[in-house]
Amino acid sequence: MLFAASKSSGSPLIIIIYVIVFGGLYFFYLRPRSRKQKAARQQGRQVEIGEQARTIGGMIGTVVRRDENSVTLRTESGVEIEFIPSAIAGKHVVASSEPAGEPEHDEHTTEGDDK
Repeated sequence: MLFAASKSSGSPLIIIIYVIVFGGLYFFYLRPRSRKQKAARQQGRQVEIGEQARTIGGMIGTVVRRDENSVTLRTESGVEIEFIPSAIAGKHVVASSEPAGEPEHDEHTTEGDDK
């Protein structure tokens, strides 16, 4: 009987500890992370007229018009397509085939060396 009484008095304390742990996890980890993700999405969708943009569907085009309710992209073939702003994934950065800066020259080639 004594053992059963002590066991029931500990269960509300465990529940309070779980609530505190999950509350701390939410306020110190989940909430700031979702705010950072939202800010990154908003920043990525900020494209200006004349810049290349990529949609969430993978379409790439140049922004020709932008207003509060729509963004119009012109593809390379000249077709203009209108999107809602949330469909813009972000700016499209063309990856160059040559690295920035001076081209690399390998001075220590092994071609023609007989060892």
